[in-house]
Amino acid sequence: MKCPFCRKDNDKVVDSRSAEDGQVIRRRRECLECSKRYTTYERIEEIPLRIIKKDGGREPYDRNKLLSGLLKACEKRPVPMEALETIAFEIEEEISQKASKEVPSKVVGEAVMNKLRGIDQVAYVRFASVYRDFKDVGQFLDELRPLLEKGGDE
Repeated sequence: MKCPFCRKDNDKVVDSRSAEDGQVIRRRRECLECSKRYTTYERIEEIPLRIIKKDGGREPYDRNKLLSGLLKACEKRPVPMEALETIAFEIEEEISQKASKEVPSKVVGEAVMNKLRGIDQVAYVRFASVYRDFKDVGQFLDELRPLLEKGGDE
């Protein structure tokens, strides 16, 4: 494993533990060159999922793309990275349990919105505004109205 800081391939495992209901092994590593620590995750390789895009095209599922979208939605918000990792894991679990290994992007997008709605309403609205491609303020207000009726900030 190469150190993400100095790119050397010389580390030691400091701690290993089961994560995400035993589906993943989380390892804390320490680089023997620069002494910085970082975390890696080890998971079982499964049949690759494919995402069916809005235009009908298909592409391999990319966990980094999912995390990138979550990070953008939660930028400058008090949402810990662990929460985003958990959301990504839960969504992966949901879509991998489906009978088909091809999942419409709409299913993934709706799952992200459902998860974000529960942890940070601002992040939810940010993601929804991009995902649903609001054309005007009216569509934006339609999305906000249910949040405001529930009592605003939870």
